[in-house]
Amino acid sequence: MIRYLSVLLSLTLASGLPVSPAAAQDTEVGEGWSIALHGGAGTIKRENITPEKDAEIRAALSRALEIGSLILDNGGTAMDAITATIISLENDPNFNAGKGAVFTWDKTNELDASIMDGSDRSAGAVAGINGTKNPILLARAVKDSSPHVMLSGEGANQFSRELGLEQVTVDYYATPRRLKQIEDVLAKQVSAADVDYKFGTVGAVAMDRRGNMAAGTSTGGMTGKRWGRIGDSPIIGAGTYADDRSCAISATGAGEYFIRLGVAHEICTRIRMRWPIAIEEAQLTVPKDAQGNYTYAIHGSEFMLPNSEIQQIADDVIAELGELGGTGGIIFATPWGQAGYSYNTPGMYRGRATSQGEMSVGIYGDED
Repeated sequence: MIRYLSVLLSLTLASGLPVSPAAAQDTEVGEGWSIALHGGAGTIKRENITPEKDAEIRAALSRALEIGSLILDNGGTAMDAITATIISLENDPNFNAGKGAVFTWDKTNELDASIMDGSDRSAGAVAGINGTKNPILLARAVKDSSPHVMLSGEGANQFSRELGLEQVTVDYYATPRRLKQIEDVLAKQVSAADVDYKFGTVGAVAMDRRGNMAAGTSTGGMTGKRWGRIGDSPIIGAGTYADDRSCAISATGAGEYFIRLGVAHEICTRIRMRWPIAIEEAQLTVPKDAQGNYTYAIHGSEFMLPNSEIQQIADDVIAELGELGGTGGIIFATPWGQAGYSYNTPGMYRGRATSQGEMSVGIYGDED
């Protein structure tokens, strides 16, 4: 983002227009950071969750949020912050990612994950894996230690072992609740669509003090899935996307629809396209001198898209998702320090924090 703004600044200076005072400020490493996380979206209502489970989930979300926030507050990278945040969620059996992953029709586990660095748009993803304790670490290893973007199945498992990532036996993922869910599906006591009240995915997005962004997503998939089904979570541009020029996105929901719409990339593209237009609109409000020339140039380093516009863009894409028949939600972070969510379900496990002192978690739709 800083490099992008520097180019805009040089173009402005070359035009001969004076730069407004705010644009002349130092554009090196900034002070701001932001982070958001999610733990799945769906028919999440108070009557479906006991007070004890509510408190347990909020504690897990807060713990993961604090881990990522501490890294960012100490000057760490967005990549490290989201990785640590997602590991915390993967290790918690309340979420369908890592420990607590759901079972396939064949009573196996097939986990997916992806990660993306907005500074250079490098990315890594894995699909249909097992044996790796933390799938997000394997996705990051694909990004950092291979020439590829996505690995799948046994090949990805082998890559994990060769790199020395921590391995677990298949019973590590199992929990009594997940076992009961698949048994109910197989016994045809309940449909796969109704076995759980939420889409099980975890994710995190962040902007660090350097203005760099990152996004990551991890999931145990869909209860009772068959034939090697893969959703949006490991698909760059659908379930995960990060670009320092616009935003970082992690999604959760009905994966087929997120893939069809390219939700994560779509939101980031709309933000990136809207920003220069908004700068041009702002320039029209600048006073002119006697000769009819603008008295100063609006420059990107002093300009940000307001929260309302970011939220509207995200909401519009989620509305389009709904029109296709899809449900779910996303979390976002922007180069201007905003962090938030958009979803079309009754609730979403979520949280956000910023360098401005905000830190909150939520579960139900009426908490926004």
